[in-house]
Amino acid sequence: MERLRRPGLAVSRRTALGGLGACAALALGAGRAIAGDHGSFRHGVASGDPDATSVVLWTRLTCAGNVSLRCELARDLAFTQIVRREDLTTGPDLDHTVKWLAAGLEPGQTYYYRFLFGGAISPVGRARTLPKGRVERLGIALASCSNYAFGHFNAYEAIAHDPAVDFVLHTGDYIYEYGHEGWGDEVARRIGRRHDPAHEIVSLSDYRRRHAQYKSDAGSQAMHAAHSFMACWDDHESTNNPWTGGAQNHQGESEGDWAARRAASIQAYFEWMPVREPQWLAGPARSRMQFWRSYSFGDLATLSTIETRHTARARQVDYGQLAGKMDDPAAIARFRREELDAPGRRMISAECESDLAASLGASVAGGQPWRLIGNAVPIARTEVPDLVALGVLPDPSAPQPPFAGKVLENARDLAAKGRAGLPFYPDTWDGYPWARERLYDLSRQAGASDLIFLTGDSHSFWANALKDGQGRPAGLELGTAGITSPGDFVESGYGPELSRALDRAFAEHVPEVVWTDNMHQGYVRLELERDHAEASFIAVDTVMERDFRTSTVKRFRIERRGAGIAFA
Repeated sequence: MERLRRPGLAVSRRTALGGLGACAALALGAGRAIAGDHGSFRHGVASGDPDATSVVLWTRLTCAGNVSLRCELARDLAFTQIVRREDLTTGPDLDHTVKWLAAGLEPGQTYYYRFLFGGAISPVGRARTLPKGRVERLGIALASCSNYAFGHFNAYEAIAHDPAVDFVLHTGDYIYEYGHEGWGDEVARRIGRRHDPAHEIVSLSDYRRRHAQYKSDAGSQAMHAAHSFMACWDDHESTNNPWTGGAQNHQGESEGDWAARRAASIQAYFEWMPVREPQWLAGPARSRMQFWRSYSFGDLATLSTIETRHTARARQVDYGQLAGKMDDPAAIARFRREELDAPGRRMISAECESDLAASLGASVAGGQPWRLIGNAVPIARTEVPDLVALGVLPDPSAPQPPFAGKVLENARDLAAKGRAGLPFYPDTWDGYPWARERLYDLSRQAGASDLIFLTGDSHSFWANALKDGQGRPAGLELGTAGITSPGDFVESGYGPELSRALDRAFAEHVPEVVWTDNMHQGYVRLELERDHAEASFIAVDTVMERDFRTSTVKRFRIERRGAGIAFA
């Protein structure tokens, strides 16, 4: 394992995209990237949403009133070869955030950028455009679930220092909505990372303050300065478990209109993230809510992101309907038939489906070997095995139960799902089987049953081999642990030994699960080459303090098997 220290070290980076030229080193501390006092630029810089000839550049000013500033884009870190300058304005209407779509760039190139305001110079960031033509290699870091209250964003810093990473994909839960006394606050009190504002965020001002707090983290600033960013959102960017008509964690009587809250969360997201505004996109007009993208990496790969929360999602099924009936096979069968498996329960919109089909079809027609889906929530079937019968979970219904308090409640819930064979997570694709089959059918019709789904949300590492309802291969899934959010078994209070045993039981007894680990925080690095890929599951040893070590807890080689793909 390698000990990483606070920002202030040089980030060295070898040639990343084969055949596209070397990537120069970005001095994160010794230069002007993170360390030091940058006056008005307290939230760092970021780049994102790239295509072959343009990229979004972002910063935020700490100032008052309407102001002007300049952005410079150069080929070199010393800014002796400036290729673009742009005078920009911002003010309170934008929360003093700044976004510039830097266009007219060359494909597959590294650029450096900075912002100037009065006598202040921002940290220097590195941006990259997407390649065209022949591409031999691509490295993507997969990140998700960065809850400020649960610890330092050390995994973000590890990504910044990872020499094999070319781009970052964040699949959601970039912020969390909870206030003091909410989820994670017990940890936050101990390490001095309580949420701001103190209450659950509801208004536009609230969401802006929360984004500002998250971008104050040094690891976050390092990652954003080092790599161009691609993203889709999940639920906590607004609130827990939203659907088109509301959310589990929205109480209209005290928190107002759901549509207004959702609109505020989306506005703040677009202000504070390096993502394209709808008018900067080619094709049919879209709203901010229609937040999905397609990225083409030359002749090597296409990455398509999808929107699964706000444009089409049906209301989540409620296991509470089965209270007192979890041992009644007839009740379980009726629940599956009438609720869980009911046709028409969507996850993604018809417009998103259409764009995805076009993107996959173009990739297949162009002969790219790899097609990736940026997907907020797990898609594999993870119906809980009967863990008590298997002897893995001590029987929580025993006369003298082996657990107490909240842990006993969690164990009873897990055991009941296992007896009934119900999905572990009803808010994932497992809770929307009709929609999942529709997605698999769409990919098959496009000739793309070889997808790699890149997934967050669950706070656990996953390597899953997917099948459709007829048992046909549907691709693979790589799921990442949280940047800070803890795994479910650990969070449930089962302790390390039982949590590891539960991980093993899922891998041994759930057909689509090849391997899983809920013990760590970290990220996944996916490296694509023309004839194979490698997935590395990289963990940090702590999020409780700023000094940390990284280790690779698992590595998989992915190979082609006829028209499909498989773990070697």
